[in-house]
Amino acid sequence: MSTLISHPNQLRPGIALVSISRMSTLCETVAPRYNELARFFSIRAGYGAAVTALQAYVDAGTVDVVLAAGSNGAYLRDNLSVPVVMVKVNGFDVLNAITQAITAWPGEAIGLVLHDSVSRELANLSGWLNVALKQRAYRSIDEVRAAVDTLAAEGCTVIIGPGMACDLALQAGLQCVFLYSIGAVEEAFERSIELARMSRQKESKRVRLNTIVAHLRDGVAAFDEGGQLEVVNPAMLDLLGMDRSRDVASQLLGAVGPHLRETLDANSPSNERIEQIGGRSLIVNCVPIVEHGSRSGAVVTVQDTLIAQRIDRSLRTNQRPKHLVARHNLADLIGGSPELERVRWLARASAAHDATVLLTGESGTGKELVAQGIHNASRRRGNPFVAFNCAALPEGLIESELFGHEEGAFTGARRGGKPGLFEVAHTGTIFLDEIGEMPAALQSRLLRVLQEREVMKLGSGRATPIDVRVIAATHRNLRELVKRGTFRADLYFRLNLLQIELPPLRERRSDIPGLAQHLLARSAAKYHLPATVTKHILEFLSPLFELYTWPGNVRELENLVARAAIYLSDGSGSAREDLRAMFPEFGEMQSLPVAADRHKVTDAPTGTVTRDDIMRVLQKNGGNRAAASRTLGIGRTTLWRLMKE
Repeated sequence: MSTLISHPNQLRPGIALVSISRMSTLCETVAPRYNELARFFSIRAGYGAAVTALQAYVDAGTVDVVLAAGSNGAYLRDNLSVPVVMVKVNGFDVLNAITQAITAWPGEAIGLVLHDSVSRELANLSGWLNVALKQRAYRSIDEVRAAVDTLAAEGCTVIIGPGMACDLALQAGLQCVFLYSIGAVEEAFERSIELARMSRQKESKRVRLNTIVAHLRDGVAAFDEGGQLEVVNPAMLDLLGMDRSRDVASQLLGAVGPHLRETLDANSPSNERIEQIGGRSLIVNCVPIVEHGSRSGAVVTVQDTLIAQRIDRSLRTNQRPKHLVARHNLADLIGGSPELERVRWLARASAAHDATVLLTGESGTGKELVAQGIHNASRRRGNPFVAFNCAALPEGLIESELFGHEEGAFTGARRGGKPGLFEVAHTGTIFLDEIGEMPAALQSRLLRVLQEREVMKLGSGRATPIDVRVIAATHRNLRELVKRGTFRADLYFRLNLLQIELPPLRERRSDIPGLAQHLLARSAAKYHLPATVTKHILEFLSPLFELYTWPGNVRELENLVARAAIYLSDGSGSAREDLRAMFPEFGEMQSLPVAADRHKVTDAPTGTVTRDDIMRVLQKNGGNRAAASRTLGIGRTTLWRLMKE
């Protein structure tokens, strides 16, 4: 039989008060004092009957703690899953009961019935107390009955003990004193309420944690120190392809047991292991659980590699800095000359594949613009575009920038380490400008990255796989550098898979007027200049379009147009000669125009150019015929014809 002593309130913990005799009266007397702190349920049953009555409360989560005494409490502690608080008898309770017995029945022999064991200290004090005191211990109902019968047979007329012992004594015609005091019961109530409160908090945290873990897409399983499964979420069962109708614990240990044993044996984490389990590629982690400085188990997490890759791509796309975005397309190449059309065609063909591209040409011809155009025309568009100038930094910094470093790899290394540009460019494109200036010591490392498609940070012993498309650029003759021994031949051949040579501006003069007009409009917008002066400025610069050699190519044209836009923005032409003094390029114009079309250059007059002149210029330019033809102001076909003649 059970009774609810206090008004139900789900916010308060529940405590079951279990007793079979006089203890119930004490508990029901004390309980109202604690109604604000807990809900109390009185269970007037013992042992197996009490377990049956309590199980429904425990299963429903109504009872957090059970309060009981003596052998009944010991039995409940062994057969219930919730904590059991025992009403404890202290020395003062025993002495107080003996005093009551001596006062009420002086000179009578007294029998003391205690749970579990007798008190040796009390036996030594019986002479000092001047009382005939005999003790017996009990652990069950039958032992209580036997203890009372034995004490009665030995002449004890007063029995001190628990409620059942008192009831048996009265049935035998003996006197009795109830052993438990109201103070002992109050102290048990205090401990029960505190334990129930802590148990409720712990259970709330456990439910909250299980709810969170159950909704994770990653598999999670926790094991105790002995390797026994404590908790596992549905995602773990799904990722490992487990049969839920069979023993989950044994299946789980079969799948992740090696990682668990390794972690427990070494007492160190096992991180980011790639394993094939159940036909799936999974990332497995195993970390020890440490509580109060001691290891209490381990937790295993499993993640699908496909999901990890998808998250990685999403992070790289959404968190990419603006400077890692290619802004230009191949359509941004201004001009319709055959030379530029050929560049566009080669760039589009290169963009369709992931092969390495080598861009060659003089400085200022637009190599990075073409590299960005190839990237945006490829399947890698939307992924990182990382540009790096190999001539911009000292050798030590180039290595750190390209390949990254771990924390403490060298003096001044960034705390926590730093990913290299190859890692940053993962799934995208890396543009290595001025590759001809790459220090010889780093060329072998770059070659390995291109061959193995993996990069190793400074200070690290583990290589990281990368998926990167490489576009390199140079204004130097790499073949000549290979002959001189300053550039690795194997690296050159690795880079020179697809080659695109960008023509200098003087070899595509038909593009210059349209390009100048485009650059002029951009300068006018940048410097807030009136658009009405465009025609005047283009007329002023027009002689240069045909007669100037443009050594700085498009970059020089852009600067020249911006300078003219600023100086001529008022539309005044009165100081034309003075203005020409501000443009030294007019003084460097050729006396004869160079044909705008390469095919026309072939038939152009060669003037005084001789074979000796050609050989001298070729030697000066390291055998580079393109550079020699530009220096002489003739086309390469004409150069070849003159050499043959």
